[in-house]
Amino acid sequence: MSTLNGTIETVIENKIATVTFSHPASNSFPSHQLKDLTNQLNVLSDDANVSIIVLKSAGDGAFCAGASFDELLSVSNFEEGKAFFSGFANVINAMRSCSKIIVGRIQGKAVGGGVGLAAACDYTFATEEAAIKLSEIAIGIGPFVIEPAVSRKIGKMAMAEMTLTPTKWQTADWAFENKLYSQMFDSISDMDSALNGFVSLLGSYNPEALLEMKKVLWEGTEHWSELLYERAAISGKLVLSDFTKQALQQFKKS
Repeated sequence: MSTLNGTIETVIENKIATVTFSHPASNSFPSHQLKDLTNQLNVLSDDANVSIIVLKSAGDGAFCAGASFDELLSVSNFEEGKAFFSGFANVINAMRSCSKIIVGRIQGKAVGGGVGLAAACDYTFATEEAAIKLSEIAIGIGPFVIEPAVSRKIGKMAMAEMTLTPTKWQTADWAFENKLYSQMFDSISDMDSALNGFVSLLGSYNPEALLEMKKVLWEGTEHWSELLYERAAISGKLVLSDFTKQALQQFKKS
């Protein structure tokens, strides 16, 4: 199943496509895996045999630790930096433009890009273990690429609260109260039971109505096809700053 490079696996059953991402480093995303997820979402968007997409990660630990830290440490120039941060821009834009409703299953902690993934879902199920954190500003960059998706869900003030306290975990209750999570449960089994019932019922509705509803939900985000890459360029520049280089030194392996 899982490899050192991570996997993206899709199972389609009763018009429900379950996309599972996996990586041994807390389900983080190297660039090639973000590309694979983007491609998979684009394929499913055009698949007439799919009504609903469930996005989940493997295991019962972290939901997603964001982009690969090893790759971040290896960025040496602006073009590499912009390309690195464009990975989540590609995924979020694929989720935004996907013709299918995307339901997120967040069983554990989410950091950085993982919060962005949860925010870009159309509806989310989570457990009490699904705390969230945006730690980017502590190393001299910021959650610029995912900010539009996160702010769209929780608002600018809650986004500021997260961003400006980069060492603080916000609880799953906080995420639920701020509308990042649609439903929350005490256990994974309870969450999965409710999620399965929800997607089965949702998948029985008129697919044309669901498509039109998806368009309505994302009205006003058409400019993200440019905005998210402008944001990636900001991060690509900042990652080369002296502040960030010094902050990252503590993470480099000797």
